[in-house]
Amino acid sequence: MNESLSSMIVPGVLWALVLFSVVSWALLLIKSSQYLRQKAHNSQFSKAFWAAPDLLTAAEHASQYPGALARIANSGFEAMIVDDTPRTTQQLAHTINRSDRLERNLRQQIQKERRALESGQAILASIGSTAPFIGLFGTVWGIMNSFIGLSQVQQATLSTVAPGIAEALIATAIGLFAAIPAVIAYNRFSSRGQTLLTRYYSLGNEVQMRLYRG
Repeated sequence: MNESLSSMIVPGVLWALVLFSVVSWALLLIKSSQYLRQKAHNSQFSKAFWAAPDLLTAAEHASQYPGALARIANSGFEAMIVDDTPRTTQQLAHTINRSDRLERNLRQQIQKERRALESGQAILASIGSTAPFIGLFGTVWGIMNSFIGLSQVQQATLSTVAPGIAEALIATAIGLFAAIPAVIAYNRFSSRGQTLLTRYYSLGNEVQMRLYRG
């Protein structure tokens, strides 16, 4: 490997880590905004849904309000609205089919909302797990280059090796700076996502019970 290419590796690592840091902070802000919107929308719909005096009012709220909980409830109400089977001796089979359609709609919508919650978290996990090692690679490579350069000079002084070693150590620092926020954000969003997912399934069960009773 020629000297010019070797000297470009540490700066390349530094720029890659800076990019990782920008991406992780951008995702942190985007996901935080997403969760704040979901919290506000879900709170508004929950108040209206639980206060609804009948199924018709609850269905109207589900179709009008934004947010994941409203979309999940609406998917359940829509499953019951589609009703083309004649009321004959096939009524029992129709009821079973309608029940299956209701469960399928709710399950599919919940999984869709789950994917929306988890979007971007894999990137945060990847940055959190790889950035320290990339920074360490840059540090090792930079120190190695400094010692190689030291062997090629007649008189070794601190000023000869200090710039290269300092640049190499910065790689580790930036790697940690990129990784720590990514790991914290990933753990935080995973925890909040599981809490929301529990609410999604709870609402799905409530919609099923209300529709069956209705």
